[in-house]
Amino acid sequence: MKRLIVCLLFCSFSLFAEREVFHLTLKDHVFYPELLEIPANKKIKLVISNLDDSDEEFDSFDMNREKVIFAKRKATIFVGPLPPGEYEFFGEFHPDTARGKVIAKEPKNAD
Repeated sequence: MKRLIVCLLFCSFSLFAEREVFHLTLKDHVFYPELLEIPANKKIKLVISNLDDSDEEFDSFDMNREKVIFAKRKATIFVGPLPPGEYEFFGEFHPDTARGKVIAKEPKNAD
């Protein structure tokens, strides 16, 4: 039984550790990069760093995600798997400037 538990824990950790990590930065109420390309049909880890002195709320109706990112802190959001396409996001507290888009793309074949 102990071996089974260890195996399950190891397998779960391996799946979690293999997720690709993507980064967004919030500075002066603007997300950088504004366009973020990710692989389609894969779950990814999105780390958002808020360099501003005020909180912001990451919101995306397209990706069904929202998360408050406190001032001078980081937040992690798991996204996907998303089919190929474009998915808008914005900062709820500064929606005029804090805007961006995730673009989920199929990997190109290296023939």
